[in-house]
Amino acid sequence: MFPQEDFKALGMRGDELVLLDQRLLPSREENFICKSVEDVFYAIKEMVVRGAPAIGGVAAYGVWFAAHDRKNFEQKCDYLKSARPTAVNLAWAVDRVRTVALQSDFDLDEVRKAADTIVAEDIAMNRKMGLIGSEVIRPGATILTHCNTGALATCGWGTALGVIKTAFYQNKNIFVYADETRPRLQGARLTAWELRRANIPSKLIPDSAAATLIRDGKIDLVILGADRIAANGDVANKLGTFALSVICKHYGVPFYSAAPLSTIDFDCPDGSHIPIEERDKSEVTHIEGIAVAPEDMDAYNPSFDVTPHGNITGIITEYGILREPYDVSIAALKEKAAQKA
Repeated sequence: MFPQEDFKALGMRGDELVLLDQRLLPSREENFICKSVEDVFYAIKEMVVRGAPAIGGVAAYGVWFAAHDRKNFEQKCDYLKSARPTAVNLAWAVDRVRTVALQSDFDLDEVRKAADTIVAEDIAMNRKMGLIGSEVIRPGATILTHCNTGALATCGWGTALGVIKTAFYQNKNIFVYADETRPRLQGARLTAWELRRANIPSKLIPDSAAATLIRDGKIDLVILGADRIAANGDVANKLGTFALSVICKHYGVPFYSAAPLSTIDFDCPDGSHIPIEERDKSEVTHIEGIAVAPEDMDAYNPSFDVTPHGNITGIITEYGILREPYDVSIAALKEKAAQKA
């Protein structure tokens, strides 16, 4: 089997949840300690941890903290779910562990086991997704990815970056271009950090350079993640994903999204129903607290955009690669998953 990462993004240590503080990477590797629901909410809201599957894993432990306060349990669960609206894994994980808490009459050991299970399942699913997704990567391929979808964005290994790492460890001689991913630079700070630690041949590029590389035939395929997938196959992902999909469709470059079953919102009919988080304008006007725009300049800062299903070549899941028509393949996946549950 392929090697484990030499770092851990999240995990319990006694009664504390220990998170690698992603706001400080790549310059410093420091942990953020959560001892309460409020700490978990802060970690999710302020992006100490980010990436839909990782948010789900952290939120699961947040419910364990909430279960210590039976009187205010429901209120605290709802509070956790409000931290970030777009990533469906957050509400999914909270609801799953909340059910265990209620059914077990707040048995803290059972609640903790439920959270541990979510983390273990995510790592196993990512490994499986990596093997499935690597089938679309030919030897010698040059891959473009956007934002961060590795072990930092999940409970371990990664979704899209997990696919890329799997292909690398299969000795496929790949090369990776990583978008910087403005405005919070997750590609520059996090994906580049993971790529270097894994010794994967790669280059960091400005977001706006991707179109030229695609036009000039220097990209064989694009693989990125998802924060929520609608029942018709529309994908909400980091801002800039939609633009990449349009360019890829124009030039005939395969465009894949990699995400586990938990990222599919079967109750969401299409992308127009996905709430898009808008964050503070300072993330655009400042970098690390330093102004890069006039102080009185307003800014528009949505964290995500929605890519229509018609622009997507395939959705890589732990159950296989979904393809058009997505409403049919996603409905079949829902039924298949229900039979295995």
